[in-house]
Amino acid sequence: MARATNGPASRKRRKKVLKYAKGYFGNKSKLYRYAKEAVQHAWQYAYAARRKKKGDFRGLWIVRLNAACRANGISYSRFIEGLHAAKIELDRKVLSDLAIRDEVAFAGLVKQAQHALIEKAAAAKAAAKKA
Repeated sequence: MARATNGPASRKRRKKVLKYAKGYFGNKSKLYRYAKEAVQHAWQYAYAARRKKKGDFRGLWIVRLNAACRANGISYSRFIEGLHAAKIELDRKVLSDLAIRDEVAFAGLVKQAQHALIEKAAAAKAAAKKA
């Protein structure tokens, strides 16, 4: 009886890896041994990058918000503090989009944040007088 080699499955697996490695430089796209290693590294980088992308976008939104806040006469950190004090729960993605697309609405949010900061400071001063 002939020896079973699992040839069709092995060939299919190798062809799949070489297909993923298409476009890689040199041996990494031609030879299975090197292609397998390159593809595994690529998948590791892709996995990490999917997580890194979230932080990158958050940083972008914060930069945009900071620029828009300063144009409205308040710093980013004071703006966020004011939003928390006013109990406005919008995330940075939405705030950034508002700052770009609807400047009037964003200016209204800045005014609310500034008003909440003034009230917070007055409450803190009153609490300090009582103590």
